[in-house]
Amino acid sequence: MAKKHTDIADLGAVKLLDHITKAVETKQPSTVKGMGDDAAVADYNGQQCVTATSLLLEGIHFDLTYTPLKHLGYKSIIATISKVYAMNVNPTQVMVTAGLSQRFSVEHMEELFDGITTACTRYNLDLVNVALSTSLTGLTLSAAATGAAPKENIVYRNGGKPTDLLCLTGNLGAAYMGLQLLKREKTVFEGNNNAQPQMEGYHYILERHLKPEAQKEVIELLAAQHIVPTAMINVTEGLASDTLHLCKQSNCGVRIYLERLPIASETFKMAEEMNLDAVVAALHGGDDFELLFTVPVTMHDVIKRELQGIDIIGHLTGANEGAYLITPDNQAIALKAQGWK
Repeated sequence: MAKKHTDIADLGAVKLLDHITKAVETKQPSTVKGMGDDAAVADYNGQQCVTATSLLLEGIHFDLTYTPLKHLGYKSIIATISKVYAMNVNPTQVMVTAGLSQRFSVEHMEELFDGITTACTRYNLDLVNVALSTSLTGLTLSAAATGAAPKENIVYRNGGKPTDLLCLTGNLGAAYMGLQLLKREKTVFEGNNNAQPQMEGYHYILERHLKPEAQKEVIELLAAQHIVPTAMINVTEGLASDTLHLCKQSNCGVRIYLERLPIASETFKMAEEMNLDAVVAALHGGDDFELLFTVPVTMHDVIKRELQGIDIIGHLTGANEGAYLITPDNQAIALKAQGWK
């Protein structure tokens, strides 16, 4: 009898990861946290080391038609260190692995690594290891980042409690709308090689997609105010998916208030121009690299007074109360994960 084959699409990314790692057991006493968070944690004589990885594949995560190699190198580091920041830890070292096809030259690699080293300078990182390999399918770029902190400073996804405030850095949906703009211009160019790009007035959303930043300043601000969030996650799959990840790990429900979602004016403008919904982009677009975290409700005034640029967008509830987006007219819309499949 033929062996059954299950399509990956039938499970989706999250369930697939749960499925293939369900039998994984930790054997080393130094392993504090393995699967299930933004990064892994190991304890070495009381100092806890945090390690995160990322993987970018040509044709899946980036299109070199409109992605400069320098920007790609920069973004690969941001995508990795953002996971370390989501553990409330400052990254200190990074490692890079690249698979290169024959169409790439030495000059191409100089441009790529110019972006990588620029990010390392901006975030005070040491590039401590580089590995290169031949690729038959284009460019593959992987990075790893490490950092260390005392045990009491590490923040996981599973510490949230009912009534905790749900806080968000920055704004949402801009990176997704920047990507849609680039895709549109690529389509126009493919139909007419003489067409000129129509991207005036959209510098912000383009930068959010091509050259995002990590939340280093936020982690430093939290430390300066002696605030250790109860739970935290890196927003990369869209607010809805990542909120549901945090709720699952914390065994909580959530209420997010639509009118409190921070969305930039350029995001609304681009969405209107392309007949898209800016709120859908905010909930499901991804690649925002913002931080979503929870704090006790007693810290409401401190957050409002001391943490500029951070919005309180909702609160956690009991797990049996579900996860909902609340509209201004008090309608409750169930949150659904519609990120990467």
